[in-house]
Amino acid sequence: MGQQEKVATSLAGAVSEGISASLVSVDEELARRYPGDPGTRQPVHTVYVPGEAFDAGTIRSWGDQALAMLDEHAPDAASLAAALGLPEALADDVHARVRAKLEREPVEDLRVDFEDGYGGKDEDSDAARAARLISEAYANGTAAPCMGIRMKCMEAAVRDRGIRTTDVFLSGLMEHGGLPEGLVLTLPKVTYPEQVGAFVRLLEAFEKAHGLEAGRLGFEIQIETSQAILAADGTATVARMIGAAEGRATGLHYGTFDYSACLGVSAAHQASDHPAADHAKAIMQVAAAGTGVRVSDGSTNVLPVGPTEQVHDAWRLHYGLTRRALARAYYQGWDMHPGHLPTRYAAVFAFYREGFRQAAARLSAYANQAGGDVMDEPATAKALSSYLLRGIDCGALDTDEVARLTGLTRADLDGFAAPRRGDLTATAP
Repeated sequence: MGQQEKVATSLAGAVSEGISASLVSVDEELARRYPGDPGTRQPVHTVYVPGEAFDAGTIRSWGDQALAMLDEHAPDAASLAAALGLPEALADDVHARVRAKLEREPVEDLRVDFEDGYGGKDEDSDAARAARLISEAYANGTAAPCMGIRMKCMEAAVRDRGIRTTDVFLSGLMEHGGLPEGLVLTLPKVTYPEQVGAFVRLLEAFEKAHGLEAGRLGFEIQIETSQAILAADGTATVARMIGAAEGRATGLHYGTFDYSACLGVSAAHQASDHPAADHAKAIMQVAAAGTGVRVSDGSTNVLPVGPTEQVHDAWRLHYGLTRRALARAYYQGWDMHPGHLPTRYAAVFAFYREGFRQAAARLSAYANQAGGDVMDEPATAKALSSYLLRGIDCGALDTDEVARLTGLTRADLDGFAAPRRGDLTATAP
C-alpha cells in the first residue's frame, strides 16, 4: 500500500448543505413522478373478446383453436421455420415452446370489451356476468395472469354508460370475493387529461364506497386520437395524462386503427409500422419512461384465415410486426384472433432465445467485474436483467438455464432490474 494521498478541499460543508436544501423539492418530484418500473410481470399481449361473447371457456378455446391452426399449417418445426423465416438453430426449441405455451397458458392478458367490439343488447347483464366469470376463473385457477374490461370512454355521448358498466363490473367482483390481483381496466379514446382525472374520481368514489385502500384501482389509457399525443398548445398531452392519473396509470396502449383514421391514413395503410404510428409510440414511450407506466403496441387486422398459403402470409406479417415492436422496446401488443397466438409466441420466444446467451454473458461479466469485449454500465445491467426476466416470465427462457449461464438467482436479477435511482448514475465497475 502506498502512502495515502492528502486531499484538499476549498468549500465549507455549508455549501453542500445549501445545495441539497435547494433541491429538496426536485428530489421529491423525481421520486413521485419517476418511481421506475414496478418490477411486476408485463404480459406480452392483450386479447380482446366482445362482452357478449366472453364465457368460462374463452381462454381454453383460444388456446385450442391456436393449437389446431398450428397442427394444420405448421405441424413441425421445419414448416414453422419456413413459414416465418425462423433461424434453423432456433426452430425446434421455438416450435416446442409455442406448443407448450398454447397448452399451458394461451392468453396472458384478456380484456372483456364493452367498447368498439361490443354488440350485446344487455350491457348490465353482460358486465355482471363478466365479473362473475372472472372471479370464478381466478378462484379455480383458469384465469389469465391479467384480466379485466374495456369500458366506454369519457366522451359525453357514452360517458354515463361507461361509468355504469365500470360500476356494475367492479361491484360484481366485490360481490364474488373481491378484486383479483390481476385486475386491469382500460379507458379508451382519451383526448384530454381532464377525462383521465374524471376516471380517477370515479375509482376514488368506488374505493371509498367499499372501504378499499386508496389507489387500489389502476387503469390503462388508450391512445387513439391525435389530441392524445399533441395538444392544441403544442404540448405532449400524453405526458399530462400520466400526471392526471395520480399514480393510477399502469399502461399506455396504442390504438392502431382509430389513431390512423384520426390522421387521415387510408385503410390500406393503417398499420403499426406506419410512420404516424412510429411517431405516436415514440412520444408515448418518452412520456412514460421512468414513470412505471408501460407502453403497448397495437394490433394487425389481417387475420390468419383460409388456405395455408394465406395463413402463412398473415403469420409472416404478424411475426414481423411483433419482432419489430420488440426491437423498439414495445414488449406488449394486441392480438385479435386465436390464429395470432402462434406467431405472437414464436416472435417473442425467438427474440429472447436469439439474444439470451449474449445477454447472460454480459450480465455475468458485469456482476463479477470480469470485463469482456463490452464495457457495460449500471443502466445497461438493468436492461440486460430486465430482458432475461421478461424471457423467463413469458416462457421463452427457463430459470435454471439463466442461472447456469449468469450465476445469478431470480432475486439477483430482480435487484439488477430495479436499482435505486442513484445507482443508475454510479460509475460502472
